[in-house]
Amino acid sequence: MVNTGSVSISVLTVERLWSHRELVRQLTIREVLARYRGSYLGILWTFLNPLIMLSVFTFVFGVVFQSRWNRPNESTAETALIFFAGLSVFNVFVEIATRAPTLILVNTNYVKRVVFPLEVLPVVVLGSALFHFLINLVILLLAALVVLGYLPWTVILLPPVLVPLVLLCLGMSWFLAALGVYVRDIGQLIGLLVTALMFMTPIFYPLSVVPEGVRFIYAANPLGYIVEDARRVLLWGEVPNWSWMLVGSLIGALFAWLGYVWFQKARRGFADVL
Repeated sequence: MVNTGSVSISVLTVERLWSHRELVRQLTIREVLARYRGSYLGILWTFLNPLIMLSVFTFVFGVVFQSRWNRPNESTAETALIFFAGLSVFNVFVEIATRAPTLILVNTNYVKRVVFPLEVLPVVVLGSALFHFLINLVILLLAALVVLGYLPWTVILLPPVLVPLVLLCLGMSWFLAALGVYVRDIGQLIGLLVTALMFMTPIFYPLSVVPEGVRFIYAANPLGYIVEDARRVLLWGEVPNWSWMLVGSLIGALFAWLGYVWFQKARRGFADVL
């Protein structure tokens, strides 16, 4: 039986966020530009950062540790693309997870404005993270065109692959943003968890090398499914795991809704704490 109250709240949540879409757009643009304001290279860092990261990880895992996916005629350059695809997806999660705990703390001026919709701040962080992902994606596709000589048609399936990621990150952002107001140490803990999760996600090695006895841990990590599906559609011309995409999207939608509800209830005490 469908809980009509929950459905109504979900619809109202979407409508409320949509009504603030212009505010979100303006704040996202300001967020992106503010990150590089005052630096000599400015917005060029959005291209340089992923390229430098790609070079370092390719050398460490591709040259030193000789990580391979056992693809036909796989070269070091193709392995680098596999790393980059996984890392680009994971970095969306990283940016949101590391920034969310202090999101309200660094925007206390908005808390005292009764009419300001605080719930859009996590959406702005998500928009900024997706902008940087888009830059990475352009670099990845151009490099794939050079290395592989073609782009698979499955590239067009990337948006639905990212739906679970977007929903999970949005829910996490609302939850951590509210929790960070009351528990200031949560940011330190999240930094440790993100580092651990990076190595527990098949970014720098294929899932096939993980011992059978511990694969259940990887099965519980939704980021692993998203990373694998992103590689399938971007590089290998394979369709994603449709079953996971459906289940992951439903779980993500539930998580986003719960995060939003938690945020709206917790925000009532923001002014008292800050």
